[in-house]
Amino acid sequence: MSQTATVPLTHRRVLNIAVPIVLANITVPILGLVDTGVVGQMGEAAPIGAVGLGAVVLTTVYWIFGFLRMGTTGLVAQARGAGDVAETGAILTRSMMIGLGAGLAMIALQGPLVWAAFSIAPASAEVESLARDYLAIRIWGAPATISLYALTGWLIATERTRGVLVLQFWINGLNIALDLWFVLGLGWGVQGVAIATLIAEWSGLVFGLWLCRAAFSGRQWRDWPRVFDRARIRRMMQVNGDIMLRSVVLQASFTAFLFIGAGFGDVDLAANQVLLQFMAVIAYGLDGFAFAAEALVGQAVGARSIVAMRRAGMMTSLWGLGTSVALSAGFWALGPWAIDVMARDPAVQEAARLYLPWVVAAAVISLAAYMLDGIYIGATGTRQMRNTVLFSALCYAGAIWALVPVFGNHGLWMALLLFNALRGVTLGVMYPGLERQCFGAQARRAA
Repeated sequence: MSQTATVPLTHRRVLNIAVPIVLANITVPILGLVDTGVVGQMGEAAPIGAVGLGAVVLTTVYWIFGFLRMGTTGLVAQARGAGDVAETGAILTRSMMIGLGAGLAMIALQGPLVWAAFSIAPASAEVESLARDYLAIRIWGAPATISLYALTGWLIATERTRGVLVLQFWINGLNIALDLWFVLGLGWGVQGVAIATLIAEWSGLVFGLWLCRAAFSGRQWRDWPRVFDRARIRRMMQVNGDIMLRSVVLQASFTAFLFIGAGFGDVDLAANQVLLQFMAVIAYGLDGFAFAAEALVGQAVGARSIVAMRRAGMMTSLWGLGTSVALSAGFWALGPWAIDVMARDPAVQEAARLYLPWVVAAAVISLAAYMLDGIYIGATGTRQMRNTVLFSALCYAGAIWALVPVFGNHGLWMALLLFNALRGVTLGVMYPGLERQCFGAQARRAA
């Protein structure tokens, strides 16, 4: 029996995993605000647009590689639950190789990548020129940034989320400090912002490797026959491939929401942008407990304990439910005030208040999708995740086609909530099959 299988699953253990993730998430928008504010001190619009556009291009590409974080968490958690210390190190080595390889590929293909980005989102000549300078520097951080997904996944799987919090504070804190120095102190402008981020990314990789030093304490991380074992590589590629496809479909669905919303005019578009910040808060709040589910469910599957898997799913979901209800109540009570702070245009304020009830409902309706995603990632039930997202996205497209012409922007929000609800419902319906996949006869006896 593995050591983790004997550790009691308590509410305190759940919170020890979840709370640092929630706090780490809070630092993400702060960095974006500082980047914009520092460049804004230059007194010109073009640098602000260039940094924003360049950051969006890279963030969109990096987001696709989020599979590396989730796949690493699920696989390492299962290996840890099974007491297979050697495999936890080998998985991290494989994941790091993928991250470094993908980053080097981005550097090699930066020309076509930048061309495609500006073909999709053209900008003025000045903004595009500055954005190209920004990307030409930031692209060299791709190997570090993508590899950090693997390190973060390993830390979550081993319940070292305080390390994730410290790592996030280090990267963003150093980035902010260098922003202020390079741009306001040395006058390097847009290039200064890019250099600051590049340094922060590579220093973060070094710090992350130190935080994961337990994986490199023996020779398991360089046990090459194990690292390159075909069966294990095949499983990792299947898990990561499913998650990547699921992530692309999710990204396309939310991007479609933005594009379709733009067709309703500037006021509704601005109102949607404000309310999507509230949706991001929902993600930040629920991510912590979904990540806890990934680690604890994965360990239970590795330890071959269906009882522990069910307890982990129920306990983390209970905390997720409390968080979602609190967020819903907070949006209902404080949403109008927050809208007024974020948008000064009276028309945008009125429109955002009109659509605010959809966000209030989304905080609760989206719960099942977030928590079951965490459970399925921990159990590496990625094929089911992929299929349910594809089905939900098709229904989402149908709902947009049917509802938007009749209800306008309200119809768009209805479709989005239906999409999130269907993701949760379909994963819930398939859950008994997930237990059978993980535990076989044990699941049938426990039913």
